[in-house]
Amino acid sequence: MILELADFSIQPGQNAAFEEAIQRGLKTVIAHAEGFEGFKVNHCIENPQRYILQIFWTTLENHTVGFRGSPAFAEWRAIVGPFFATPPVVEHFELVAKSA
Repeated sequence: MILELADFSIQPGQNAAFEEAIQRGLKTVIAHAEGFEGFKVNHCIENPQRYILQIFWTTLENHTVGFRGSPAFAEWRAIVGPFFATPPVVEHFELVAKSA
């Protein structure tokens, strides 16, 4: 399994609208992508404009080729993109260890 970690900085005062939009986009667009295995969204306590999105993919290519190369990616960005204060930082990780 691959972990996609996306770090978002949104425009001030847009938290409620962004939280609705990101959940809608995840449930109506990304959840239907091949290789999608789940997600988590976390809100930063110290910086109220910051969010971390974790998406779990079966393979790296499910995200980087399948999803990003599909029309669904543009649909996703149309939903969440208007809230971005800066472009998101997106990286991918492989599991090394976890608790029981």
